[in-house]
Order: sequence, then C-alpha cells, then structure tokens
Amino acid sequence: MARRNQLPTARGAGSPWAPSTVLVTGGAGFIGSHTCVELLDHGYEVIVVDDYSNSTPQVFARVERIAGRFVGAVYELDIRDRHALSAVFDRHSVDAVVHFAAHKAGGLSTRMPVEYYDTNVGGTTALLRTMHEHGVHRLVYPSTCWVYGDVGGGPLDESTPARPGTPYASSKWICEQILADICRRHSEYTVLCLRYPVPAGAHPSGLLGEDPRHTPETLLPYLTQVAVGRREKLSVHGDDYPTRDGTGIRDYLHVMDAVEAHRVALDHLADAPGMRVYNLGAGRGSSVLDVIDTFSRACGRPVPYDVGPRRPGDVAELVADATAVKRAWGWRPTRDLADMCRDAWRFQRLNPHGYTDSARPPETKE
Repeated sequence: MARRNQLPTARGAGSPWAPSTVLVTGGAGFIGSHTCVELLDHGYEVIVVDDYSNSTPQVFARVERIAGRFVGAVYELDIRDRHALSAVFDRHSVDAVVHFAAHKAGGLSTRMPVEYYDTNVGGTTALLRTMHEHGVHRLVYPSTCWVYGDVGGGPLDESTPARPGTPYASSKWICEQILADICRRHSEYTVLCLRYPVPAGAHPSGLLGEDPRHTPETLLPYLTQVAVGRREKLSVHGDDYPTRDGTGIRDYLHVMDAVEAHRVALDHLADAPGMRVYNLGAGRGSSVLDVIDTFSRACGRPVPYDVGPRRPGDVAELVADATAVKRAWGWRPTRDLADMCRDAWRFQRLNPHGYTDSARPPETKE
C-alpha cells in the first residue's frame, strides 16, 4: 500500500454539514461506495478515506450522481499512516466511523498472511488510537461470518465458537477481540460488529458494482467477467464437499441489504454503550452450482466452467442465522439470489471493464 506523509486536499471540503458526520474508511470499495450512497440518501455527512489499493476514485462521481448530493470530503491515504489520518479528524468533527478498510480475500490471505495482519489488524489499531485521541467513540465494524470457520451445519448464530481458518478470518477475529476489550475497559465506547457472509450484487442503477482490480476471489464477480468476455471460463474450487451437489454452500447477501444494515446500525449506536455482535444474512445457503445456474438465467446464456481442486481455507457450508439482528432492529434482507445475479450482471454489462472505459493493464502476480 502506498503511504502518504502529508494530508491531501479534500474533495468538497467545506460543504454544508448534515445532522451527523460519518467517516467511512475504504469508502471507494465495493461495500464502502454503496454505503456512501445509503448514508447520503439518509442525510448523513460522509467523509471518506481510501488508499485505492483495490478501488478507484472514479467511483465517487457515480456515488454523487445516484445520491444527488456531494460526498463531504475524500482523502487518499493509508489508515496506518496515523499522521495523515489524525489530520482528517482535526479537520472534521466526526461523530462515528464505519470501518471497511481491509484486505478481504480468504484464499489470498493464506499466501500473504503478514500483509493481511499488518493491514487489517494494524490499520484497525491505528484507527482506534486516532479515534481515541479525538474523542470519537462510536464505531460500526464490518466483520465476517468466516470467523466461525469449518464448524459444519448451520445456520450459525452469534454464540457459535470462533474457529477462523484463514489469516483473513483470523485478522477479523483479532480485531473483534481488541474492540471487545476496549469496550470493557472504556465505558464511553459503543461498537456494533456486523458479521456477514458473502456480499454480492450491485446498485440497481448499474452505476455501482463490484470491480476488483485483480482476479476476483469471490464467485459472482468472476461469473460476470466470464459472461462479458473478460475471462474464458470459471473454475469451481472442488466438487467433493459433503453437500447436496458436492460444491460449497454459502449464504449470499445483497450489497444493498448489507449497506442498509450498516445505516441502521449507525441509527442504533446511541442505544447503549459497549460492544454488540450481530450476524447478517438470509439464513439459507446456495451452492456454487446454484449460483452458476441462477446467474446463467440472469445473463441469458450458460456460463462455461470446469472443476478444480479445493481452495485453502474454504469450507463445505457457511450460512448465517440473523435472527438476533431482526429481533433487535427489525432488519432483514429483502433481496434474493436472483436479484443479486440480475444486478451484478447489469453492472458488468453496462461497465464491461468496470469503472474505466478502456481495458485494464495486464495483471501482475500477487
């Protein structure tokens, strides 16, 4: 990740303040950019920091076009650079933080564990220290159901013991433990931790979607790139799991449902101090072959695939029980797998090369 020693000039700094100001780390990314739209739509002032290691600043013109409002300010920085991050807090009166900035690919993390711990854990502790120094004590922390690991069966609720199986999942679990410890020792903190399974889909406008800079690590963006002609075929990672068709089963969550949950979490930060953990998800799983079939119907043609070996860190089944968050906040997902496939395909079809009109440069190996 590139580091910066000086605070860059903010886009839109000085624009009118909304009732509450939220800092979104990683706000140019897949879920982060959709969250910016959701927060702008609901009257929040949004400040963004992102290093663009897996995103692009071009996304903000689209965010603002959808929302009909400007993002308050955007800074290009690595959150581990505490000098630059502190300057953002000096400049803006931040009320709460939604912390997306992280590496997120489980398989890749098995090959790059040190970088994952440095970025995910080191970035989180740098953010927490900066928040503490500036008197900001409210945080929404997006975590992952991958902290449960290979426990078998499901759906899994929040009481399921954590058994993270990859450095990515371990880094998220470590951050959860750090946050829980801080909340035990400092009563002024409120942290809402949201564990969700596989986010998918895109904004229904087709303007925002998932646009990984390298080879996609998750199923749906890989499928869309095959369907649009950017890749020859999909490789299914194993068909010998103890599931109904031999392929892995996952609980998929539409990105629009996910960002609604983050906005609802912000609305509930004032409920009580301390840390609370909630699963997000539909509570039902789809196999890899289910997703391929559903997406093929969405794009109107079969998507070619072959079957390869299992991927390190993958599990047979991961499905979340989101009963607790429904009981606490009334939130539940309203979109299904067909909606995710339709919206993801619309984004890819309208943006065959993602957020740029020209082909991306050749990929380099990680």
